[in-house]
Amino acid sequence: MKTTNRLIHETSPYLQQHAHNPVDWHPWGQEALDKAKAEDKPILVSIGYSTCHWCHVMERESFENETIAAFMNQHFINIKVDREERPDVDSIYMEAVQLVQNGQGGWPLNCFLMPDGRPFFGGTYFPPKPAYQRASWIQVLQNLSKAYQERREDVEAQANQLVGYIKKAQTQFENTITLPEGEQPFDAAFIKNTFQSLSQNFDEENGGFGGAPKFPGTMPLQFCRNYHLAEGDEAALEHLLLSLDKMSRGGIYDHLGGGFSRYTVDERWLVPHFEKMLYDNALLVGLLADTYKLTARPLYKQRIEETFAWVEREMLSEEGGFYAALDADSEGVEGKFYVWDKTEIIAVLGQDSALFCAFYDVSEEGNWEEKNILNIPVDKVTFMEQYSLKDETDFDAFLLNCRTKLLAERAKRIRPGLDDKILLDWNMMLVTAYCKAYQALGIEAYKERALKALDFALKAFRIGADSLHLYHSYKDGQAKHHAFLDDYAFLIEALIEAHTITQDNFYSDLAKEYLDFVNNEFLDHQQHLYYFTSAKQQDIILHKKSIYDGATPSGNAIMLSNLQRLGVLFDAPAYREEALKMALAVKDKVTEYPSSFGQWANALFLEVYPLKTVAVMGTETSSTVQDLLSKALLNTFISTAATKAVRGLEVPATTGERSIVVCTNYTCSLPVDTVEAALDLL
Repeated sequence: MKTTNRLIHETSPYLQQHAHNPVDWHPWGQEALDKAKAEDKPILVSIGYSTCHWCHVMERESFENETIAAFMNQHFINIKVDREERPDVDSIYMEAVQLVQNGQGGWPLNCFLMPDGRPFFGGTYFPPKPAYQRASWIQVLQNLSKAYQERREDVEAQANQLVGYIKKAQTQFENTITLPEGEQPFDAAFIKNTFQSLSQNFDEENGGFGGAPKFPGTMPLQFCRNYHLAEGDEAALEHLLLSLDKMSRGGIYDHLGGGFSRYTVDERWLVPHFEKMLYDNALLVGLLADTYKLTARPLYKQRIEETFAWVEREMLSEEGGFYAALDADSEGVEGKFYVWDKTEIIAVLGQDSALFCAFYDVSEEGNWEEKNILNIPVDKVTFMEQYSLKDETDFDAFLLNCRTKLLAERAKRIRPGLDDKILLDWNMMLVTAYCKAYQALGIEAYKERALKALDFALKAFRIGADSLHLYHSYKDGQAKHHAFLDDYAFLIEALIEAHTITQDNFYSDLAKEYLDFVNNEFLDHQQHLYYFTSAKQQDIILHKKSIYDGATPSGNAIMLSNLQRLGVLFDAPAYREEALKMALAVKDKVTEYPSSFGQWANALFLEVYPLKTVAVMGTETSSTVQDLLSKALLNTFISTAATKAVRGLEVPATTGERSIVVCTNYTCSLPVDTVEAALDLL
């Protein structure tokens, strides 16, 4: 008979995966914490996510083992956490594990707690038998249970020490921030030093930063784009384009179905960890769109369109929200869904297979574990020269026809698992990406999709009709878990972007409402940084501030940008002043660790380079705004006079078909009547 535990009642796909383990799993919550206190047992909190390969492995090896489960049930209160649903819980115990394991962390994350939630030991994956220089899982359980029962004072001391270290880490930015009088704390030299620090980690051959494993690094790459726009630096542009070209042609990209994997295990972008996360694709599409404005490279347009096609084919809910992730595994094997034998391709494409295989690096021996990961090692122009192919349009049609056939064949395979929960912050990142892609490409469907997803989120995640409070996660008609800073930060960003492409004051006004709400609920007014959790989260041992960029930008850094932009749109000096205080709080870290503070560094361009505002008037405002939005401009706000979005700006009234006024630091030019003339002024 199949066992069932408390996770059967949860909506998270990851928790549902463990609902039939013989382990007596609890979801994170007061019931489990109270039970640990009542029974005086240590807590095991095991954290992962549905697309985590080693989480699946540890489940099969240990959590489905009846003997191991019996020991866990007897000696521990066992809690399963989906890190994507409760990033606050994950953050606290990840930091504890990294302290115990000399900076090493990851998922599955297994942390052992006192009944009141204080951590005293932890690690990541543990094998069923001693291996990889690691103790077996049962050995860890036995040793910790014995220590808890027989050496309680030592365990208490370890817990107090770990909590002390975590709290101390929170105070590193607690210094008094005062705005310097008569001096500019950020200047072009600061930006240059940040770029030089960042450039030390460039991979000049393969693009990106550092060696294997290789992550996309969208925030530092966005900095390269902005630095090129600000200073005309060609090295910054070259690195940006090299990185995007290599990723767009590499195995990290799904050349049949569209979309990017999370990272590659090699430095050449060939062998991905095959899971596809919504946030990675949102960030990369946004960067591709911003860079397309600079270059008009067809490859970037193609990757944007194909990635959105994948999103709408496989990740879009009927209600208009977007699912979280696709698993790396199918049939228990990582990447099986995506890789090919050459014989399979020949069977599908026949005589067309030779040219296709040459272009996509397909061979008899394979390029990964005797299989083939499709990638493009030689750029299309060079390949066509090598094979004496004259017509690029014909070659593109040939490749599309082949890919379409192989995609149809691949659809017959057993698919990777889908994590179909809908997360507010990740959805808002995608809304922003749609808005950016609409600006770059002018495709009306992208604008419509962005606004529909935004409308869905504002309704589905709201806690009560009259409240601004929101939930974080949504699935099957049920929203749950109070929203975190990142949810609100990315929502405000998406509202600003929606205002930009619509010039509708509804979105900018709502963005301001939420900014004031977040300042009230999350801001530490002494430290000038935001807590990750609001006071409503009562089931955690401490409220942390998250400042570093991880796989996604720091919510604090996004709030810095939101304060800056809304400070301009509403002529609100208090917002700009708070933004400057935030920037000063982390100033030294930005130059020292630019890869971890990429989003902060991007926001600081607005503190250094002159702010420009373009007011568009006349009867052709819509097409003029779209034309201006499609251009690569730094620190430029585009507004129609009708929206009055830039509140402190007085521009001369004009009539006629088109009149454009360019203002720099609130000093305005005479009206011009063409976009080209406005760009000359900019």
